[in-house]
Amino acid sequence: MSEEKVNLSFAKRYVEEKVLMQVINYMEGNPEKNIPQLTKIFEKMTPSPLHRQFICNIRDFYEQNPVTRAYLNSFFTDIDRDVRNKLITNFVVNSLMLSTSRRKQVEDEEQIHVPYTFLIDPTSACNLKCKGCWAGEYTKHDQIEPELMDRILYEAKELGIYAVVVSGGEPFVYPYLLDMAEKHNDMIFMVYTNGTKIDEEVADRLKELGNISPTISLEGWEDATDDRRGKGAFKRITDTMGRLRDRGILFGTSVTVTRNNVKELTSDEFIDFLIEQGVKYMWSFHYVPIGRKPDPDLMILPEQRAYLAERVPYLRLHKPLMIMDFWNDGTYTEGCIAGGKCFFHINARGDVEPCAFVHFAVDNIRDKSLKEVFKNPLFSAYQNRQPFSENMLCPCPIIDNPAALRQIVKETGARPTHDGADTVLNGEIAGFLDQRSADWKAVADPIWASRNESK
Repeated sequence: MSEEKVNLSFAKRYVEEKVLMQVINYMEGNPEKNIPQLTKIFEKMTPSPLHRQFICNIRDFYEQNPVTRAYLNSFFTDIDRDVRNKLITNFVVNSLMLSTSRRKQVEDEEQIHVPYTFLIDPTSACNLKCKGCWAGEYTKHDQIEPELMDRILYEAKELGIYAVVVSGGEPFVYPYLLDMAEKHNDMIFMVYTNGTKIDEEVADRLKELGNISPTISLEGWEDATDDRRGKGAFKRITDTMGRLRDRGILFGTSVTVTRNNVKELTSDEFIDFLIEQGVKYMWSFHYVPIGRKPDPDLMILPEQRAYLAERVPYLRLHKPLMIMDFWNDGTYTEGCIAGGKCFFHINARGDVEPCAFVHFAVDNIRDKSLKEVFKNPLFSAYQNRQPFSENMLCPCPIIDNPAALRQIVKETGARPTHDGADTVLNGEIAGFLDQRSADWKAVADPIWASRNESK
């Protein structure tokens, strides 16, 4: 991008930020009256039709549903003003408004598709050793050196990507994490964490920075969490949530749903507990048999997944908590979002993978720029097949359409990024996935047909 364009972009962002901050701060006096007005402003300022529809849906929910109204109002009572303003500026102005046109410009000039975000593991090191960890088979000494991390973030912004998801390993073990967020203070970072490394000092720094939202992993109540993450983990996590809540920091939780905890994680009691702790959003990931000692028997049953397809929408209407069901929400994302369509994954060794759960690669970020990575055959093979099914309740090429993943890996010559990654392609686990995907499709097809009939 030329210096003139950079200056114009900065000037436009500066003006929009100032106007937005005035509007947001004005809203504090009467959010119930002013939030719908703000969404109308956002809708007019946002160039992406998909994002405009999303904002319109938020306004409709706000006006029609008292729970949604209470949830959005809580951002003006529970979240620190400076933290809230920083997150909204980076998310709304930088990531939704200005970056959309930049990504479109790059796509037209370079004939590549630029995703909205990406997931990066700055380190594979972790202070815990959780059972069944999806990243458990990566080597434990890999790390993205700070110079490379800095380069990746600069290249991302150059391409129009201002939202970054961070995982690991444990990101708060990475000594440069907070300094990177400070240096790139125009970006927003959602950080998946076990929560045990956020002490008083780190919590203070998070409040000062304002552009990091921790997403803390839980398995359910204390027994289930400690069983997977180690004795005392649940207490340490709730202590961390208290530190974040007291400082007005926006944070969420991430849960892994297995056949053993479906009802527990979606019970009124557990959801109410999360809300009381100050959790503002929840990511629900179905267990996938990859990583450390994969166990297909932990996968949720088709009837349990059908239960989630009904229970999660119910909770959204009745609890002031944003819940994302990663696989069942394919309805809202037009299927799989991986392979560079909406996001991709860079592991701590630098391998560029289609998804955090698909451990195959053809490129390493140390050898290529982000722009070059977007041209790789693995991403092209993904995008040429998306959506992988006409039924958006069957979006995933691992657990819903495993034959597609085998074809992609064979076609592109993608290599496993750790020992055992290819068990999803052949052998006992692959056979299990074939059967389970067929069983789920038999259950999902009538649900999908019913939903389409009711539109």
